[in-house]
Amino acid sequence: ESVVVKMIPDSRLPPRHLHSVHTGKTFAVIKWESPYDAPDQDMLYAVAVKDLVRKTDKIYKVKSRNSTVEYTLKKLEPGGKYHVIVQLGNMSKESSMKINTVPLSAPDALKIITENDHILLFWKSLALKESNFNESRGYEIHMFDSLMNITAYLGNTTENFFKVSNLKIGHNYSFTVQARCLYGGQMCGEPATLLYDELGMGKDSSATTSGRATDVAAIVVPVLFLLLVTLGIGFVLLYVRHRRLQNSFTAFANSHYSSRLGSAIFSSGDDLGDEDDEAPMITGFSDDVPMVIA
Repeated sequence: ESVVVKMIPDSRLPPRHLHSVHTGKTFAVIKWESPYDAPDQDMLYAVAVKDLVRKTDKIYKVKSRNSTVEYTLKKLEPGGKYHVIVQLGNMSKESSMKINTVPLSAPDALKIITENDHILLFWKSLALKESNFNESRGYEIHMFDSLMNITAYLGNTTENFFKVSNLKIGHNYSFTVQARCLYGGQMCGEPATLLYDELGMGKDSSATTSGRATDVAAIVVPVLFLLLVTLGIGFVLLYVRHRRLQNSFTAFANSHYSSRLGSAIFSSGDDLGDEDDEAPMITGFSDDVPMVIA
């Protein structure tokens, strides 16, 4: 034997299984279940959002007959902290949870340029990738000295660079740059961190790469220039030598030119040797041969 029992819904029960589905920089999606299964009528929920940083409250009304309710909280602030309370409109028992929104991203391309007595920190504007960031908010810079184990707040700026002086030789530093914290330092952006070893020695990876490229260029460029100069001088010497050989040959040809034949005549060594053999040999004069002088 069996019996069917229908329970009377208790509207004083709290919503069940309240949790966050997705959290962004300016919104959060929350979900909960009704106090009892299969509601037979629309249920009115009160969603209270308490800003733990600004100390403000907002209340939203949500009506649904579904057993599972999903709702999106909008107009939140990046890096904010919120306390969410969900209950029926008759102020029954409540369910609550805390939400932390995603903070602003860290600035990109943080670099160091070393000067004579100070360094300069450079980074890209955060407004290039964060639509919720205004340059008037600015950035704040912190420094950590690993040797002294001390973290110092260096200041803030609305520019994309910052000058750091009075660094000590032999100390290792870490610099962080982030969107300026609001409301007592509770709403901050993600920090970009850069290591700097020793004054005059410290460089980040990009600075080291660019420094090496500069050193290589400083060596290669003079060598290429010297090679070009050497090649130029070699071509000039070859040209001068060619001109001299051409002039010498022209002078030699002109000295053997025959105007009767209209050409230059050159005698070989064999011809000269034959003429010497055919020529009569000159001998000495005998004493008994009278010398006749005409």
